[in-house]
Amino acid sequence: MKKEYKTVRSIAGPLFYVEKVQDVAYGEIARVRLPSGEDRLGQVLEVSDDVVLLQLFAGTAGANLDNSAVKFLGKGLELAVSSEMLGRVFDGLGNPIDGGGEVIAEDRKDVSGLAINPYARSYPDEFIQTGISAIDAMNTLVRGQKLPVFSGSGLPHNQITAQIARQAAVRGKKEDFCVVFAAMGITFEEADFFRKDFEKTGAIERSVMFLNLADDPAIERLATPKMALTAAEFLAFEKDYHVLVIMTNMTNYAEALREVSAARKEIPGRRGYPGYMYTDLASIYERAGRIKDKKGSITQIPVLTMPNDDKTHPIPDLTGYITEGQIILSRELEHGGVYPPIDVLPSLSRLKEKGIGEGKTRDDHSAVTSQLFAAYARGKQAKELAVILGEEALSDEDKKFSKFADEYENSYVAQGEYESRTIEESLDLGWELLKMLPREELKRVKDEQIDKYMK
Repeated sequence: MKKEYKTVRSIAGPLFYVEKVQDVAYGEIARVRLPSGEDRLGQVLEVSDDVVLLQLFAGTAGANLDNSAVKFLGKGLELAVSSEMLGRVFDGLGNPIDGGGEVIAEDRKDVSGLAINPYARSYPDEFIQTGISAIDAMNTLVRGQKLPVFSGSGLPHNQITAQIARQAAVRGKKEDFCVVFAAMGITFEEADFFRKDFEKTGAIERSVMFLNLADDPAIERLATPKMALTAAEFLAFEKDYHVLVIMTNMTNYAEALREVSAARKEIPGRRGYPGYMYTDLASIYERAGRIKDKKGSITQIPVLTMPNDDKTHPIPDLTGYITEGQIILSRELEHGGVYPPIDVLPSLSRLKEKGIGEGKTRDDHSAVTSQLFAAYARGKQAKELAVILGEEALSDEDKKFSKFADEYENSYVAQGEYESRTIEESLDLGWELLKMLPREELKRVKDEQIDKYMK
């Protein structure tokens, strides 16, 4: 029987320092009874001799040193998991907020989780179709991959992630596919957008949503992705689902990590973020993947907004080191009316070549997208040269590539928010665009491919 402690030594922000404590472990959950009789949950952040540092999930308002009592529960933060979670909406701590009542638990899982053992991993090599040409054709998402979206304030990353959640599917197989959606630090309007969009399009039926709002406590924000990934692991590795986990916004998560670190008076690292942020982010991202002899898989799309659109900021910088590429949204394309404003030149999917080709997408996939990429890059260079020297300084070929770049952005990258293209449609559209260029300039595709697909 765990005893109750009334030995709170000090309170600082959301933190409790409790002394004369015995047999308490890091990460353990505690119940704090306030003088008003209200109970709040907290989590152990640090154990030193007989002093414990405890952080409350709902803040310390109303607490005092003399009349607050702490009882440690002997377990970590857990999530009740069940197949019934599909179609449900939860808060950042896994409590239902959709009016549907409590989930009847098949099991209770500690949310801390572990990265997948590298020896047990199966290599990602199966194509996931999102219906978005700039991703499917140019920066292909592969089952078991972690592919972040680097965005900026005001860019339509919410619309893009909602579109991916609606349209994503594993092709060619009769397999169960679902989406686990984790939102951290978003506004009420954003949360309302996601809920209504999922409900309107029916995507909610195959989704599990965890919503942490901007006015919710920072410590809850730190728990939200762990809750989502615990649900994803249950669905993937115990119920054989192919799970797509979308997490937005990882910048809000990192800001909460910095806030908690500052409250603990830890020595700050780059730009005030804790030195362990790399390890912390890796503990989240590395829970994606496939496991040998398991049918299910977890694919991650973390979304983050780059402060001041700075790719060298610690959050996108560290994320880029851990993940397998990035999808970068362009403010210039967005201002030009292009949706989705995906800048394919700096974007990258490191596993693209493993998930495309004959039997997966189409035999011409690698060649035609390589040619599109090269032609678009040359067209962008020609447009930049025209700005400096004037369009009359361009050669006839450069003018064709410049026109190609405009058409590529306006008819290939651009597509409707509710438009879903198959990979065949995306590749055929690419061949249609390449007709704008002289055949002798198509050096990255084979003659037999040109004869077969350029009709």
